[in-house]
Amino acid sequence: MPDGKPDLSMTGRTRSGMAAVLAGKRGGPGSVWLFAGPAIIASIAYMDPGNYATNIQAGAGYGFALLWVVLMANLIAMLFQGLSARVGIVTGKNLAELCRDNFPRPVVMVMWVISEIAAMATDLAEFLGGAIGLALLFDMPLMAGMAVTAIVTYGILMFEGRGFRPMELIIGALVAVIGLCYLIEIFIAPIVWSEAARGLVLPQIPDAAALTIAVGIIGATVMPHAIYLHSGLTQSRAPLRNEAERRKLLRFSNIEVVLALAVAGLVNMAMVMMAASAFHAGHSDVAEIETAYHTLTPLLGGAAAAVFLTSLIVSGISSSVVGTMAGQMIMQGFVRIRIPIWLRRLVTMVPAFAVVAWGVNPTQALVMSQVVLSIALPVPMLALVIFTSRSDIMGPYVNRPLVRNLAILGAVVVLSLNAVLLVQTFGVPIPGLS
Repeated sequence: MPDGKPDLSMTGRTRSGMAAVLAGKRGGPGSVWLFAGPAIIASIAYMDPGNYATNIQAGAGYGFALLWVVLMANLIAMLFQGLSARVGIVTGKNLAELCRDNFPRPVVMVMWVISEIAAMATDLAEFLGGAIGLALLFDMPLMAGMAVTAIVTYGILMFEGRGFRPMELIIGALVAVIGLCYLIEIFIAPIVWSEAARGLVLPQIPDAAALTIAVGIIGATVMPHAIYLHSGLTQSRAPLRNEAERRKLLRFSNIEVVLALAVAGLVNMAMVMMAASAFHAGHSDVAEIETAYHTLTPLLGGAAAAVFLTSLIVSGISSSVVGTMAGQMIMQGFVRIRIPIWLRRLVTMVPAFAVVAWGVNPTQALVMSQVVLSIALPVPMLALVIFTSRSDIMGPYVNRPLVRNLAILGAVVVLSLNAVLLVQTFGVPIPGLS
């Protein structure tokens, strides 16, 4: 502290604890939890309402056939979130700041605009998801549900001014609620585990509609704003005095990324399996969250339907908080502009209110928002591959050949899926997918 007094806040105690662990003065299994936070916050982006929409369509329409897409997307997400965290720890800058400092200004401006569009698409999914859940569970108008979501989100965002630790604990608790809800759903739904295992390891795209959903799953799982955000969450979180401490911090970060995103991946798989078990055999046309809720009640009981909506509401609120945090970081990093949090919240949620006011189908809007995110995703992905492969930026922490090749492969997979989707969108026939 500037006046020499110890910082007794929750964040201050966490920083002191991390410094002791990194210096070797403190150990034990409990010390690992001091470093948990950034990946947990980023992981909520992988369990947002956009995932609900795409996963319900995947499970209802194609059973367990698209589970492998969820697994692939999650593995790609682990790799890129790990690289994002590394950038922040090694350089002390977030990804948007690195783009601003290393690319020509016209390129930076284009990247910023694309990233802002992605942030608005993210907010669309989050707001609609939370609002749909509230509207169904409490029998309120959709617009009222959106207003409640906005108020609760803003209330949680106020904790950001108290340091990083309170926000990490709040988001962590919300992640736990979502995970618990889907653990309950797994026990309620009659899952055929042998078919689920086959869908997990046997890649297949049954038809063109399945391709659209697959790209939506990628867009809902590997999120542009989460890649930007993670680098910012790690850039100055822990006090570092030497390279030995930096290497130790990187190890803790990698462990957290794997664990946090493994939980997110399991939640996504549980969503698909629940939809496949409940709807595919006799209700394969279920493609909307509202229909899924009303169909779940007679099939699996009111408890299953209520748990489903609870997880959706928590997902919408928590991911909306994280999306706003990412939006602030993107704007500040690219163009050095920081606006009040209430104004940021207002600007990004306007499209969501407009969609509802125009009468657009909410679930379809959710799915299409994920396609937009998937198309915007190459911007941060490619930037991350470029920066983490440059020794002048990363020094001794530059990507090793295996990691670099895996990152390039992951980016190629996403870019290829996006290209196929665009060709299909413009009406060009694709052999085997017509």
